[in-house]
Amino acid sequence: MQRKSTPNIAIIRPRITFGPKLAVGPGKIDLLRAVAETGSISAAARALGIPYKRAWLLIDTMNQGFVQPVVERSVGGKGGGSARLTPLGDALLRHYDTIESACQAAATDSINSLAALLLCKD
Repeated sequence: MQRKSTPNIAIIRPRITFGPKLAVGPGKIDLLRAVAETGSISAAARALGIPYKRAWLLIDTMNQGFVQPVVERSVGGKGGGSARLTPLGDALLRHYDTIESACQAAATDSINSLAALLLCKD
């Protein structure tokens, strides 16, 4: 999935834990983006190289953990079903992006200091 390019040598991708049963991090966020782009849970799973069952379990965890589902799916006939993000799913992506950007901005100086300690830079 296409990510915003950044001039930083390292990228912070936070994992946010909401109690013992729900966490949202890069994997679930990438899955939501892939569902939004492909319109399908199975296509999103293929794009990310994960099994469909794993993708479905991640989505189900989010759907159960939030007050409303983040992904809606419709069962299809011959052509198969489809899936789309709900307004809550769209909001989740926006808020995560804001948090990710804030973390990156706050840590830039420290990341650059750590990068100076690397033996080789890519």
